Amino acid sequence: MSSALLDKIAKLKLIPVVKLNKSDDAKRLGEALLDGGLPVAEVTFRTDAACDSIKILKREYPEMLIGAGTVTTVDQAKRALDAGATFLVSPGIDRSVVEYALDRQVLIFPGVCTPSEIMLAASCGLSIVKFFPAGQFGGLSSIKALSAPFPNMKFIPTGGVSASNLLDYLSFSKVIACGGSWMVKNDLIDSGNFLEITRLTSEAVKLIENKFGTQLSGT
Repeated sequence: MSSALLDKIAKLKLIPVVKLNKSDDAKRLGEALLDGGLPVAEVTFRTDAACDSIKILKREYPEMLIGAGTVTTVDQAKRALDAGATFLVSPGIDRSVVEYALDRQVLIFPGVCTPSEIMLAASCGLSIVKFFPAGQFGGLSSIKALSAPFPNMKFIPTGGVSASNLLDYLSFSKVIACGGSWMVKNDLIDSGNFLEITRLTSEAVKLIENKFGTQLSGT
């Protein structure tokens, strides 16, 4: 797996989790995120537009990190990689999906929320998992509790992450990044309000830069 890609995700610290109902919106969405200073997106397999959206984003914005989310089957993983996704994210953990990604040297962040699921991830050779849905499963306090018996595991909390708690999550050493959708809400995309997406993204980027003293633009 690409350590350089992982380093970029860890530096950016925030992955916009995107649901695109129409692939026609992909180009403007990518432009809005780039204008906001965040060159990364996780395009979820919650709609039929996912593959085409990934292809468009990869073609139009080769500087962006484009991942595929809500990957629950090997077939979806294959289609995502064929479309150009460079990392995979799942809501849960399925050994066959994880092994498919690892066999192809592809970063994958499966979703976990219990000790047993973390143990399964570790048995697959993973050291980073998605904690999902974070808000419903105790948020940061649960991540801290789980980190005690699993000190080598790091987390990407997703679900319930917002501008108001982003820095709380990121300030914990076991959290390498967060997944968030508040800056790319469905209604903003569907209504074509990409200026608001840029504004919310820029606001989040500034929070991260001011807290950690890093420059995300151009990463």
